[in-house]
Amino acid sequence: MPGKVRLTYFNGRGKMESIRWLLAAAGVEFEEVHMTKREEFEKLLQDGSLMFQQVPLVEIDGMQLVQTKAILNYIAAKYNLYGKDIKDRVMIDMYSEGVRDVMEMIMMLPFLSAEDQQAKLEVIESKAISRYLPVYEKVGALTGAEYLVGSQMTCADVHLFEATLMLEEKFPTVLCNFPHIQSFQTRMKSVPAIKKFLQPGSQRRPQPDEVYVKTVKHVLGF
Repeated sequence: MPGKVRLTYFNGRGKMESIRWLLAAAGVEFEEVHMTKREEFEKLLQDGSLMFQQVPLVEIDGMQLVQTKAILNYIAAKYNLYGKDIKDRVMIDMYSEGVRDVMEMIMMLPFLSAEDQQAKLEVIESKAISRYLPVYEKVGALTGAEYLVGSQMTCADVHLFEATLMLEEKFPTVLCNFPHIQSFQTRMKSVPAIKKFLQPGSQRRPQPDEVYVKTVKHVLGF
């Protein structure tokens, strides 16, 4: 009997948060190890647990997985969140990459100076409204489908939902001109596993604070 999925990262969002979201959407229980000391990271390096000397690290099915996209793709394939065929998968990948572009810009904000953060926020909002959100709005407008690809939820839907929540945290009215995305968001909130993950006390992490930033810098040595 395989053990529970184990995540090793920091006690914060970062690159691990999308992995938490996808596991939660699949209804998979997981446990976490939160690094707070440089020595804990160095031990992982010495043990050979980090192929490219980076976290996130996910232990699943007897494997030690690194590289965020590889981890997400494995989880999606394992739990039937990756479409029915190769054509579905390439569309899922394209939609997923788009929202990851947005999320990665937001992810880096806490590590910037206050002045640079403000400038970056303006860039993120502009790109979200003009480049990214219209793509997903168009899918709903053209097809009327519940999901981005196919007739059931995929990892692309989970990633888009996560990204819209992140955008709304920074720009509360960002979705006001995207009614199909708003409807999509409402549907996703009703999915039992996602509804559970949104509740207080879940393993979903809050927006990063100064403690998270200091911990990451200390552990990774920058």
